Amino acid sequence: MRPARRGFLVLAAAMIVGVPSVAHAAPAPRTGRSPSGPWPAALSGGARVVKERWLGPRTLDITVSSPSVNAMLPVRLLLPKGWSKKAKRTWPVLYLLHGGADNYTSWTRMTDIADMTENVDAIVVMPEAGRAGNYSDWYNGGRGGPPAWETFHTYEVRRLLEIGYRAGGRRAVAGLSMGAYGAMKYAARHPGMFRFAGSYSGIMSTRLPGIPDLIMNAQAAEGKDPKALWGDPIGNRSVWRDNDPAYLARNLRGVSIYISSGTTSRLGELDPPGAPWSPAHLSEPISAYTAKDLIAKLRRHGVKPVVHLYGDGTHSWPYWQREFKRSFPMILSALHLKAPPATDQQEPPPVGEDDGDDWGLLERLPPITVSGAGGSR
Repeated sequence: MRPARRGFLVLAAAMIVGVPSVAHAAPAPRTGRSPSGPWPAALSGGARVVKERWLGPRTLDITVSSPSVNAMLPVRLLLPKGWSKKAKRTWPVLYLLHGGADNYTSWTRMTDIADMTENVDAIVVMPEAGRAGNYSDWYNGGRGGPPAWETFHTYEVRRLLEIGYRAGGRRAVAGLSMGAYGAMKYAARHPGMFRFAGSYSGIMSTRLPGIPDLIMNAQAAEGKDPKALWGDPIGNRSVWRDNDPAYLARNLRGVSIYISSGTTSRLGELDPPGAPWSPAHLSEPISAYTAKDLIAKLRRHGVKPVVHLYGDGTHSWPYWQREFKRSFPMILSALHLKAPPATDQQEPPPVGEDDGDDWGLLERLPPITVSGAGGSR
């Protein structure tokens, strides 16, 4: 493959990717580094919270020992006013998923999500997902096993928050780039789990011509076996199919959906004048190409997503934050929450559908426990 084409594939595909009383045995010693990434390996036994660290009045980082990923993984929480582990009530939950080659800190590091949700009566959850975890339980040549990121997020984290942190059953999920794919796939693979799914510049259809190559090149760019994720696109077509949001579109009936992306790779209104162009911005037309396929399938099943394909604009945070703010009223509505007082930064709510100008409890799992983590309130 020519170097220029290899660089295009790698850069463009970077997007792809009070507690109940329990008895606690002494934790088993750690077994070294996790094979899934730069974390310690999980402790033996079921998933559990092993550490809490308060970073501010609302910001709590917890560390989860996850057998599904075989790692000690961080999860960041933004907690609402009045929250307490001993509360008699629960709170709705908004999951925010990070993009490829990034981590669980990205939403608080790159956006004003803490300010936006200060007066929102919900728990905001930002879990680690690996640089190229692709929000999937990996195939690993048919063996399965770690990393099982989907199980970590939709079962282990979810249940730990419900057991020990007063998380309720009304849930929304949104993400950017790789996390946008994760948000839509999770909502489609787990009908009834999420009331809202928001995608900002993500791959929405994984089997269109050219897309499998992009996904596998993104895995290779992170030093992973390209076929460890879902196997071979032809030989393991059923695995690829079962991880394809477009194939699962009928499962999104009843979910409030927001899909956005640029449709060109050109600089847009939120880019600084004279900013250099990057091949990574080609992710935008690729995202729009796949979004068009999902949107068509959704409409075929009677689902009417709110769509904002906005033309020029780069694969970058200013656009993702803008699109999150546009979709925020939909998130609040799905969670049955009142909107906070309007601010100058708040985007107007989207109206109808906008296609833009360019596009006519898993019983087999180990038990969940919450250990006596310090710093609890």
